[in-house]
Amino acid sequence: MTDAAAVSAEQAAPARWQDYVALMKPRVMSLVVFTALTGLVCARTPMNPVLAGVAILCIAVGAGASASLNMWFDADIDAQMRRTRHRPVPAGRVQGADALALGIVLSLFSVGMMGLAINWLAAGLLAFTIAFSAVVYTMWLKRSTPQNIVIGGLAGALPPVIGWAAASGTAPLNAWLLCAIIFLWTPPHFWALSLYTTGDYAKVGVPMMPVVKGAASTRRQILAYSVIFLASALAPSLTGLGGRVYLAVSALGGLVFMVLAVRLCLSRAGDAPDEATGLYDVKPGAKAARNLFAFSIGYLALLFAALLIERLMGLPALRP
Repeated sequence: MTDAAAVSAEQAAPARWQDYVALMKPRVMSLVVFTALTGLVCARTPMNPVLAGVAILCIAVGAGASASLNMWFDADIDAQMRRTRHRPVPAGRVQGADALALGIVLSLFSVGMMGLAINWLAAGLLAFTIAFSAVVYTMWLKRSTPQNIVIGGLAGALPPVIGWAAASGTAPLNAWLLCAIIFLWTPPHFWALSLYTTGDYAKVGVPMMPVVKGAASTRRQILAYSVIFLASALAPSLTGLGGRVYLAVSALGGLVFMVLAVRLCLSRAGDAPDEATGLYDVKPGAKAARNLFAFSIGYLALLFAALLIERLMGLPALRP
């Protein structure tokens, strides 16, 4: 079956509940929930388990709201990109108006519930995150500047701060350090992806860095951001947030990350258009970009897992 025929078949099928779940990008939501839970636990503030569950649920629903609003607004370009054209809205399984309505309802529910059940600082941070993601990033930055994911990465970096605020009612320096780690991780992660999906972004006019500045410049910027990111990843060991387990994970994983970033910088990834159909199905020349992209996901997860394990096991931080 051709791609056009497959899309037509999808459009003919009625929406299923799975399509509405897909609107909320559950894989992205899982990372948001994990980082938010880490922030909540690292706050070291006793919290009723039921209320903690409510707080995490609100953050998850808020992430789903942002994703639904993103899919509604980006349906036009998603329909033209190989990587996204089978999403529920561009495929025609869910109407754009329904995705918009779902996003608005979930936004109001998540923020309202967070404020009423937990506290209004966490609710305010959640509201800001949803608005920043949907309006500032999706509607403005994404289509206007090659710095889109650099600035827009703030939305994805805020969940641990929200989780910390939900537990303690405060947002101290260590909470913002967790935010900074994700914020600085975002450029090398997404630019690595864009190096082997450049053709898609160029076709729809999204000014990702390789499209605007070229692959060579993007590879150099990935290396520069990787150095800054890895320094931030080590910082929790100096601020009383991370312990020996965290230090080992951040240092060893950071070494692998840097090796992959250097290899990418020295490669020719992104120099030639790549028509791969999947995130991990790439031409040989782009494998250095694919490898950094894939490892970056695991490395970020390991950093937060190390902090979470240390707190749950009662292991001491390197600095009191």
